[in-house]
Amino acid sequence: MITVMLDNDVAGHRDLFAGALVSTGWAEYDLVRFITIQEAGLAGDTVDRDVWRHCQANRLLLLTANRNQDNPDSLEQTLREETNEGSVPICTISDPRRIVEPDYRERCIHSLINIVLDLDNLLGSGRQYVP
Repeated sequence: MITVMLDNDVAGHRDLFAGALVSTGWAEYDLVRFITIQEAGLAGDTVDRDVWRHCQANRLLLLTANRNQDNPDSLEQTLREETNEGSVPICTISDPRRIVEPDYRERCIHSLINIVLDLDNLLGSGRQYVP
């Protein structure tokens, strides 16, 4: 089972994602569990670089809508500077406004499951977009 940490951008949609696992039939396979940043032991205001490092150290997939590069510790800057061939990719929701749409959310879950199933081949890729 892979743990997917929902960052602050998408943590409010946890129940929707969990429901989409059920509605798509993936829940029965126990491939994914969702946690929040706080459940991972981090403060909600932890800088992106430290969030990324925590994910790497604990082999967590980070699901985010964050694409910014507005400071030296931003997620995008961290990916550019610290990603190596063994790094777990970051999963970025392509259109976070559409998470509330059931069809889109199910496509996100299918995409996320494909990433989980192919994770060893995606190490070092930096960022994977969902869907």
